[in-house]
Order: sequence, then C-alpha cells, then structure tokens
Amino acid sequence: MRSTTMNSRPIVQLSLQTVSLIASFMVWVILSSLMPFISQDLTLSTSQIALITSAPVISGSLLRIPIGFLTSKHGASNLFIANFIILLIPVYLVSISTSFIHLFILGLILGISGATFSIGVTSLPKYFNKAKHGLVNGIFGLGNIGTAFTSFLAPIIANELGWRLTIQFYLFLIAFMVIANFILGDKKEKTVNEKFVNPLKYLKQNQAVSMLSLFYFLTFGTFVTFTVLLPTMLVSNYNIPKVESGFITAIFIIIATLIRPIGGLLADKFNPYVILILVFVVIGIVSIVIALTNEYAIFVIAIMTISFCSGIGNGVVFKLVPLLVKAQTGTANGIVAATGSLGGFFPPLIIAYIVNLTNSYSVGFAFFTILSIVCLTLTVSANKRFKVSVLNEKAAVR
Repeated sequence: MRSTTMNSRPIVQLSLQTVSLIASFMVWVILSSLMPFISQDLTLSTSQIALITSAPVISGSLLRIPIGFLTSKHGASNLFIANFIILLIPVYLVSISTSFIHLFILGLILGISGATFSIGVTSLPKYFNKAKHGLVNGIFGLGNIGTAFTSFLAPIIANELGWRLTIQFYLFLIAFMVIANFILGDKKEKTVNEKFVNPLKYLKQNQAVSMLSLFYFLTFGTFVTFTVLLPTMLVSNYNIPKVESGFITAIFIIIATLIRPIGGLLADKFNPYVILILVFVVIGIVSIVIALTNEYAIFVIAIMTISFCSGIGNGVVFKLVPLLVKAQTGTANGIVAATGSLGGFFPPLIIAYIVNLTNSYSVGFAFFTILSIVCLTLTVSANKRFKVSVLNEKAAVR
C-alpha cells in the first residue's frame, strides 16, 4: 500500500497543479475576455482598455520571480492555497467596479493568478527524472487552456446574465481550488532554502538565463499578446460578433496549449535548439503576413500558425532551463517565466498606441518579426556550442 501511494504521488501532484493552473489562468484573463462588455457598459477608451487588460499581465510577470523563489522555500501546496485565498477579494470587487481606475488597480492584483505558472515549473521537476522534465513541464503548461475556457465561456454567459454576475461565478471556482489544494497538496514536498537574488544582477551573471528569457519573451509573449488583444481586436477591426470573437480566441489558446507538451516531448528526444530555430523562422515570417494583410481568412490562418509555434517554443524553453541552470532553479524559472509574461505586456500597449495614431493594428505586429530575427541569431550561435558540448561528452564517455 505504501509503495502504491509513493508511486502515485508524482501523478497526483502533476494533476493537481495542472488543474490549479487552469483555474488560475481562467481568472487571469477574465478582464480581457469580458472587455467588449465592460468597455461598452463603462464607456472606456482604447488606451484605457489596453491599460486594464495589460494590468494583470505586468503584475503577473513581476510576481513570477518571487513566486518561484517562495515555491522553492515553502512548496507548491502552500503557494497555491495562498494564491486562491487572495484572489477571492479582487474577483468580487471587479464584479462591482464602476470606473477605469478601480478596474486597473484590481487588474494588478489579479496578476497573482498569472504568476502561479512559476509554482509548477519549480515544484514538479522534483517528482520526475530529468529525461521527462520537458514532457512534465509541457503537461503542466496545459494549464494555459484555462484562458481558453474563460475566453470562450465568459462571453456566452455574459451575453445572457451580464458581465458582473459572470465574474461572481468565479468565486465558487476559487473556493473549490482552495479546498482541493488543502486536501490533495503535498505537505511533505522537498523544499530548498534558496537565497533571494537581485533579478537584474542574476541575469547579468547568467547568460543562459538571459537568452532563455528572451526566447520566452517571444514565444509566450506572442501567446499572451494575442490572448489579450483578439477579443477586442476581432470586434473592432473585423466586426466579428462578441461571442464569435471569444470562440476564435479560445481556439487560438487551445492550439498553443495542447501543442506545448509536444514541444517539451520533442525537446526531450531531439536537439532543442534546432526546434527553436524552426519556431523563430516561422514566427518571423507569419508576423510579416499579419502586419501586411487585411483579409480576415488570412489573418485567422496566420494567428493559428503563431499559436502552434508559440506552443512548441514554450515547451522547448522550459526543457532547457534545468539543463542550463544547475543551481537556484526556482529563481531561474521565475525570471524566465516573468520575462515571458512581460512579452505579453509591452506589445499590447505599443499596438494600442499605434492604433490611436494610425487606426490600424497591422504595423505593431512587425515588432515580433524583429524580435524573431534576434532570437534566431542567438539560437544558431547556441546550437553550435551545444553540438560541441555533446561531442565532448561523448568523447569523455569513451
């Protein structure tokens, strides 16, 4: 009986933490998913919409660093329980908010739900051998599908019951997750008393982490950017009905989410840098297509291609973190995850500014092409060093 319990422990924790991430991410995008309803009710400007929808992204980005550190020190169970308890307050207050400033401040607090990604990527590798880390992190990354659930379901419910009551339904989900983590969370998880370091200083001293942070800035940044922008963009730019825009956004999220474990699995089996080279080439080319096209069908195909590449890239990056970072992995995971979320914060603001100037979304997407070229150059260089390292290891074995 004891043996069975021990063998099932990793699977239970992987399942629990993945479901917890799904719930967290459902809350994380609640403002952007319901923004077509909220903005109509409260008469918000384009700039105000961009600030509100970006608020959870920026705070979720910055909080990923201390969350990764605290997970190493206190364990995943305690962090998830604290996360969900805290979220009860801002979620309720959002449902009764009546002004831009209230929604912006509460959006910043909601960002803690996006920071929970650092919990799983720090905790779960402890339960599995290194050969499975890419797949395990990819499975945990399925929690991204929580954004799809909200993007698809929230507009449908809001269309019938209003956006305020829709948000209040999330209080029941959050309360359930507190109970689930209290009962099933691993209270005996191995913890490490890492020393908290200055993130900027750490990046300067660790070139590998800096490189992976930039890669994740692009791959996860494109995912978050389109997740945030699509509900409003499709309505305003292509005159798509609100519910249909939520459906398309959900498909975008589902593709990126379901493909992520495959990215991790491929990185377990093949050279991860070669996979990233292909990802960056495609993202760069497709970003140009998005910037130039005004055709709705072409735009949809292009964003779904971005979704596929984003998912693959996300899975590969977090396979590389434990390979390249041997100490302070909680801090490294937090920094890489935080930088990726920042990739979803700045582009929406830049694009919103361009929209105000040009009345077009197109020009802003060229940013991703430029960034893809930079990442591609770094990856080609890293791949050469990787091949040399592998050859040296084989020689040492002989």
